[in-house]
Amino acid sequence: MSFWTRLAGRARPDPADANAAASEALVRRLRQGDASALELLYRSESPGVYRYALALCGQSDWAADAMQEAFVQFAGRPEGWDAGRGPLGAYLAGVARHHLLARWRDLPVAHDEDAEDLHHDPADAPEQQLVRARDQARVWAALQTLPWTFREAVVLVDLQERAYAEAARIAGVELNTLRTRLHRGRARLLAALKDESTPLPSAPVDAIERSSKSA
Repeated sequence: MSFWTRLAGRARPDPADANAAASEALVRRLRQGDASALELLYRSESPGVYRYALALCGQSDWAADAMQEAFVQFAGRPEGWDAGRGPLGAYLAGVARHHLLARWRDLPVAHDEDAEDLHHDPADAPEQQLVRARDQARVWAALQTLPWTFREAVVLVDLQERAYAEAARIAGVELNTLRTRLHRGRARLLAALKDESTPLPSAPVDAIERSSKSA
């Protein structure tokens, strides 16, 4: 390896690669019957899964249930995770998502992913305005007013900072669909934040105080 390559820092190991390797090693142990590996995986992955679920549903008890269900299903069938298709955290988030969606469908909440776009000034993009929003509690509360599909897109990309491709895999949709949902979700979220006359639901304290990135 050349001096200039080392100087540029390209020789440094990627932490994500190290985490993935550690997860794979623990999953191999779990598949071989080592129950202690599940506890280690739970410690490393459960915070991110919980934060993702909490941001989607806005209810700590629902989020905890979804997280637990994800690990119960994974423990019962650890071979269900394919490392070649994405990190373990994304797989568990997908399981938690399906659990929440099953409960969500029983509630009278809109699921229309083809709702009309809100008009906005292209010179002042929603994502740029959202960065300037100072009232974090209001942002979290406004997030809960979005339809499920739009909320999920905003949570995955803007709050958890996942790549578009990974977010689309978790949501189980095509990349273009994810982008459309994100665009519409941002627009609706911005509109809710701008409308001071609209009462917003209370945001959970643990959602406000938590880190926006997944573990």
